[in-house]
Amino acid sequence: MKIDKSNIRRKKSSSVKSKGKSTTKGNSNSAKLKKELSDEKDKYVRLFAEFENFKKRTAKERLELFKTASSDVLSSLIPILDDYDRAIKQSDNIDINDEINGLKLIFNKFIEILKSNGLSETKTLKGDVFDAEIHEAITQIPSKKPDEKGKIIDIIDKGYQLGEKIIRYPKVVVAD
Repeated sequence: MKIDKSNIRRKKSSSVKSKGKSTTKGNSNSAKLKKELSDEKDKYVRLFAEFENFKKRTAKERLELFKTASSDVLSSLIPILDDYDRAIKQSDNIDINDEINGLKLIFNKFIEILKSNGLSETKTLKGDVFDAEIHEAITQIPSKKPDEKGKIIDIIDKGYQLGEKIIRYPKVVVAD
């Protein structure tokens, strides 16, 4: 029995050719799948980053909301603080008794509670240079001395701030 070798060679070469075509087709499918996978990974990473930014932004907004809520409450307590301050100043002119000491204890406790919630007095002294960013000028009075021009002569009301935010500007009289 004689085998025709030429037929076998043709069959082998045709099968090799067909394998080559399927490999090219497989490579294009593989490349297409890799590109789709890469696109999906990119979308996922972007979506994850966007979600993380959303979480941070909402946490920051929530914190700001709590700060502004306390800002309103503390702003409404400032007139009471002013009244207590005036009462304490007037009590210095009379004899000290238990009622006056009690008033001072309550006042100190009230101030400590406000400080623990972030309220602080804006530091303003007579003789400071007037700054429109942190002071509110009630009136201007002609100065007797030339070096007093533009400086604070009197403080009518204290200013208060909550953290870095000014809740009430100090009301001052400025030398002109």
